[in-house]
Amino acid sequence: MIEQEELIRILNEMIALPTETEWLEFKEAKAQFDLENLGRYFSALSNEANLKGLRYGWLILGVTDKPPRKVVGTAYKNTRTSLEKLKAQIAQHTTNRISFIEIYELMLPNGRVLMFQIPAAPLGLPVEWKGSLYGRIGENIGQLNQQEIDQIRNQPRRRDWSAEYCPEARVEDLDPEALARARQEFKIKNFRLAAEVDNWDDMLFLSKLRLAYQGKITRAAIVLLGREEAQHFISPAQAWLTWVLRDEHGIEKDYRHFGPPFLLNSDRVFELIRNLTYRYLPGNTLFPTEILQYEEYVLRETLHNCIAHQDYQLAGRINVVETPDYLLFTNVGTFLPGSVEAVITRDAPPESYRNPLLVQAMVNLNMIDAYGSGIKRMFIKQRERFFPLPDYELNESERVKVRIWGRILNENYTRLLLNKLDLDLPTVICLDKVQKGRTAELKQDEIKTLKARKLIEGRKPNYYVSASVAAATGDKAAYTKKRAFDDSTYKEWIISHIRTFGSASRQDIDELLMNKLSDTLDEKQKQNKIHNLLNTMSRKDKSIRNKGSAKKPQWVLFNDD
Repeated sequence: MIEQEELIRILNEMIALPTETEWLEFKEAKAQFDLENLGRYFSALSNEANLKGLRYGWLILGVTDKPPRKVVGTAYKNTRTSLEKLKAQIAQHTTNRISFIEIYELMLPNGRVLMFQIPAAPLGLPVEWKGSLYGRIGENIGQLNQQEIDQIRNQPRRRDWSAEYCPEARVEDLDPEALARARQEFKIKNFRLAAEVDNWDDMLFLSKLRLAYQGKITRAAIVLLGREEAQHFISPAQAWLTWVLRDEHGIEKDYRHFGPPFLLNSDRVFELIRNLTYRYLPGNTLFPTEILQYEEYVLRETLHNCIAHQDYQLAGRINVVETPDYLLFTNVGTFLPGSVEAVITRDAPPESYRNPLLVQAMVNLNMIDAYGSGIKRMFIKQRERFFPLPDYELNESERVKVRIWGRILNENYTRLLLNKLDLDLPTVICLDKVQKGRTAELKQDEIKTLKARKLIEGRKPNYYVSASVAAATGDKAAYTKKRAFDDSTYKEWIISHIRTFGSASRQDIDELLMNKLSDTLDEKQKQNKIHNLLNTMSRKDKSIRNKGSAKKPQWVLFNDD
C-alpha cells in the first residue's frame, strides 16, 4: 500500500507531464466509466508497463486528460465495496485472473480522484482482456501489434533469485539444529544415500542439496537453514513468517514473528495453531463423527507452498492468520500457474517455478510434494473429510491467499458427499463453489451438468446444493463403519483414555479401538494397525511409553513418573 502523501506526490508529478505516456491514462469520468473500456485500458497499460520495464501503469479518473490538467472529481464507484467488486470483475476476463494491485481514493480540495494501479504483464506473458491483447500508440488504444506481442513472449525466463550466492555468507552462518534436521529429512527422502550422509561434512552435504557450491552459500540456504541474524545476507529481500490469532470478532489476541531457519520455524508455527476436535452428525445416526479441525498434511503443504513460492524480493511477510473457523495463509507474488483448476486437472508438473532451487531443496527435505501434486492432494484430503475445499483468492496481482476451513459450512453439501462417494474431484469443486455462494465462477456447461445430475437446485444465480439428494436414504450406518478415522484421532483417544485412567494395557486399548477401526480390515489387520499406532506414539511422537514388559505392556503418558 502506498501512503496518502506519497500518492499525492505521484499524482502531481504525473499531472505535470507534458503528454500522456503509454503506461499512463487520465479520464474525467465524472459519473460513469464503461467496464469494457476499463478492461481494455487494463490490458493496454499492463502490456505497455512491461514493455517499458516498469512494475506497473496508472489509470487516473477524475482528472482532465489534456494539459494543463485539472482535478474535476469523479463519482464513479463511490463506495469501497463497489471498488473491491470491480477488482473481481476485471479478474474474470484477464489472463491468469490478474487484477489491479490497488485502487486508491484521494479526497482532494477540487474533488475525488481514483488511481488504478495496474501491474505490468508478467515476463513472457502479455495480458488479454476477453481474449484480445491491447496496447497504446501514444494516447490511442488499440490491438497490441505483433512485434510487441513477440517482444513480450520472447522475454528471457525469470532468473532464480533463490539460487544466487551470498558472497559474505559462510557455513557458520547456518543454524546447527537446522543442519542436523536437514540431514535427518534428507536421509528419509533419499534412503539409498542414508549410509553415506553421516560421512559428509556440512559443505559437501549442502553441495548435494545444491544449496552451496565451492564454498559459496545460496540465498535458499539462508532462507531454509540460516540463523535469524543471517537474514541481512539476502537484504533488501526479507524472509519472515508471522502467526496471528484473532477471535470471532476479528480482534487480534496474539502474534509471533519468525525469521530463518524456515525448516525449523515452520514447525514452530504449526505448534501455535490450535487444532481442536470437531464433531458433526454425518446422517441417520446418534453418534457424532469426531475429527480434528485441520488435516496436518493440508496445513503443512499450504505453509510450505507459501515458503517455496514467496517472492522474497517484494520484502513481504508470509502470514498465517488463525480464526475460530478457518486459517488464512498469505504470501506475496503472483500465482504462476494462473488458476487452481489448471493445477488440479493438469497431468504434468508446472512448467516453471519462481524459486526452482528452493523448491527442489524443499522436495529433498520432505517439506513439499514433488512434481506439483501437493495442491491436488490437499483438495482430495479435504474432500475425504467432507469439509469445504481450500479457497484460493487470486484477485490481487502480487498476493496469494489460501483459506483452509476448520468447520462445515453447509450440511447438505456434507451429506451429499457422504451419499455420493463416487463424485469426481472436478464435480466436488463445482459443488463447493455452490455451497459458498460463488456460482458466478461456474461455467454454463458446469451448471448444466450439475442440474442434469440433480446435484443442485434453484435458478440463476441462486443455486444451492440439492437438499433432496443430500437427504437421500442410504446405508449410512454401513458406510460409517467402513470409513476409517485419521490416525491422529485414534492417538487422541488413546491419550485421553490414559489421562483419565492413569494407564492402559494392550487389552484396554484393543477394547477402545477395535470396534472403531474400519470394517474393511480383518481381525489380524486391526491388531497390526493398533500395534503400529502404539509403536509410532512411543518411538516417534514420544507421547506415550511402556512401563510394563513386552508381553504385558502398561502404557502411560511419556512424561509420567
